[in-house]
Amino acid sequence: MSAVLDSRSNLLPGRFGFLMGLYAENYHRLARLFAPQQLEPGRYVSDVDDGLNVHLHLQECHPYTLELELTYDFVDAHTGQRAPSAQLRMYTDAHVAEALHCHPGRHLWQVLGPFAPAHTVLQHRLRMNGFLSRWLEYLAEQGHGIGTLEREA
Repeated sequence: MSAVLDSRSNLLPGRFGFLMGLYAENYHRLARLFAPQQLEPGRYVSDVDDGLNVHLHLQECHPYTLELELTYDFVDAHTGQRAPSAQLRMYTDAHVAEALHCHPGRHLWQVLGPFAPAHTVLQHRLRMNGFLSRWLEYLAEQGHGIGTLEREA
């Protein structure tokens, strides 16, 4: 038997490799969809006349990173904030984008606890970034994009 067949697990990426792939996929989806790396900091809205406006808040721009929030106009009954909501960081030099958290007003340590095991953190990041990937794909299918994005007054 060949050495390649003996180690089938080497052919498939591990969870960490899969997460890095999701980060890259999310970067390219986000860059194609809204091109935040070309926007000035501020609040933007995308309206495709379906009643589900998408809000993009470009919070900070640094030479190699962007901080932004992506959300709908829905208001969460418990928090009073827009939901679903994703706090994102784009690394323009590495071409990756990660969902930092998907809970309005909460950081990862507030969701998982201050000393969450690494496995729990990795699983949570996989879920958040998988959600972001599917959401960006859905937004593109609905017609959202740089052409529908307008700066809020």
